[in-house]
Amino acid sequence: MLPTGFTDRPSRPSYDVVIVGGAMHGSAAAWFLTEHPGFSGSVLVVERDPSYAKAATALSNSCIRQQYSDAINVRCSQFGAEFVRNFRARLGGGDEVPELRLDEIGYLYLADNPAFAAALQANQAMQAAEGAGTTILTPDEIAARFPFYVLDDILCGSFNARDEGYFDGYDLFAGLARSARSRGVQYVADMVVGMRLSPEGRRVEAVRLASGEEIACGIVVNASGTRGGATAAMAGIAAPIEARKRLSYIFTAERPLDRPLPLTIDPSGIHVRQNGPGSYLAGGHPAEDPAVDPDDFTMDHDFWEESVWPTLAGRIPQFEAIKLTHSWPGHYEYNAFDHNGILGPHDEVTNFFFQCGFSGHGLQHGPAMGRGTAELIATGRFETLDLSPFSHARIAKGEPFVERAII
Repeated sequence: MLPTGFTDRPSRPSYDVVIVGGAMHGSAAAWFLTEHPGFSGSVLVVERDPSYAKAATALSNSCIRQQYSDAINVRCSQFGAEFVRNFRARLGGGDEVPELRLDEIGYLYLADNPAFAAALQANQAMQAAEGAGTTILTPDEIAARFPFYVLDDILCGSFNARDEGYFDGYDLFAGLARSARSRGVQYVADMVVGMRLSPEGRRVEAVRLASGEEIACGIVVNASGTRGGATAAMAGIAAPIEARKRLSYIFTAERPLDRPLPLTIDPSGIHVRQNGPGSYLAGGHPAEDPAVDPDDFTMDHDFWEESVWPTLAGRIPQFEAIKLTHSWPGHYEYNAFDHNGILGPHDEVTNFFFQCGFSGHGLQHGPAMGRGTAELIATGRFETLDLSPFSHARIAKGEPFVERAII
């Protein structure tokens, strides 16, 4: 039986926009298209797994931050935070629209060497210029706010508790999908397995589905996450997007902390945050970080015992006695070129649009990127945020647009 809101086949032979992938980015693009006054066309979302059980959206830690190294990513997060705060109003209220809460526990980056400390200070200056609340804290200032850390090796920290924290990312995506369907977007449970290009190879004329149907299209949006590279290859396009495994753990402490734990990025790369009363969430990945198959969800249990737990206990001694309650593997849709998303049309296959490759910050930037895609499709230009630095042209030119603050 199909989940509510899905059909088993398209209701028409052609659509103005076909979106490949129906999780956060596909649903954000679909919803913002229905919002844009300049667009009145038909939209089909093709989702290979309507349960979303293994989607990066469903397995995400659902966090949001403004502590990036590039200003445009700060602005995308600022819009994301505003969108979460005003979610019910933006979607018109109603019983099916959840009230989203942003738990502003903040992010705290810890620097243990001069180079990283200098990078945090430079990033803070840029973030402050963009209106973020980031401050640089000395070890004594960190200890005054959060006395449970061991800071002997720490030179400084970068902290912001305004519009940084976590929220229910699944409710965000699911609310957008329900609203998009109520506005006429069709969601079909199927898989795009190929594309037919025009004779000169400049346009995608149709997509082929696993069910055997061929659907004509005006525009194709690649919102297929970790499969973004494979989807692009169907149009003869090389895209440096791959799945990278990320491991998450929920635990309780015998002696819980006396105040909320900000999302703390340890110099080791392991991160940990509050996950509710008396509960904490940690995550990371082994030093060897190869591309994996998008269907590879095997868990590395040794990583907890050998790396995560010892790091947590060394940084927060109260975490020496903890109980692991849940763990799961998920994936980043990793852009191996420069760790930034790819957005907008390909320069040669001109009706093939990217909205993927966000390297771990896709959920929080979904609203900004969905809005940007809708603006491009409806008007041919960005009307709010200028997201042109994310264009595929930089990859074709070999000119990286590097985001250095990747967790």
